[in-house]
Amino acid sequence: MNERKLNIVIIDDHPIFRMGLVRSLEDEPGMTIVAEGASSDEALLLFIQHRPDIVLLDLSMPGGGHTAISAILAEDAKAIIVVLTASEQQGDIVEAIEAGARAYVLKGVESSELVRIMRDVFEGKTYVSPPLASRMSRSFDGGRVKTPSRHETHDRHAMSDLTAREEQILVLVADGNSNKEVARLLNLQEKSIKHVMTRVLRKLHARNRTEAAKYWRDAHSKD
Repeated sequence: MNERKLNIVIIDDHPIFRMGLVRSLEDEPGMTIVAEGASSDEALLLFIQHRPDIVLLDLSMPGGGHTAISAILAEDAKAIIVVLTASEQQGDIVEAIEAGARAYVLKGVESSELVRIMRDVFEGKTYVSPPLASRMSRSFDGGRVKTPSRHETHDRHAMSDLTAREEQILVLVADGNSNKEVARLLNLQEKSIKHVMTRVLRKLHARNRTEAAKYWRDAHSKD
């Protein structure tokens, strides 16, 4: 039986990885890559232009993958989004699924397995990579993802929404380091630090990095 051809939009800001992914999926039967992008803005624009069956996107990109998920689903609540990322942070997983992603897949998956996952998701199933599933089970209550508590004041409860990596970077920022200096200290790219700080500002409802650093210092001055 011939399976329905799926139209896919791929959003990933690493050109070499994206190129390899496109080639791998195009070699698989029933897959058509209709567009590629590298940012959350492009993700929304390409979704509106092409109305693909599935948007396959990374979380680390200009504008943020979580932002892209929310924007696309605000445009069309029935949109199918599959996250393909290297992040194993539970905060990223929970936030992506709460935002409406149907699947959370770790990079390194075989292309044939990725195709199977996308077909299952297209048929209405959900998926989280097995190495992460046990961690996720602790975040579910009666089949629903627990929403982290948020408070208007930026105390420890607000800080608890941050992943370990986000807090690590915020600590270095609060110590007065620039994005470039943080990147050097952690052996990361400067753009990766910018992406993380964008998520931190959103989670803490902070207007800028100075305000976020102040919230961190205030929270930890209570020791």
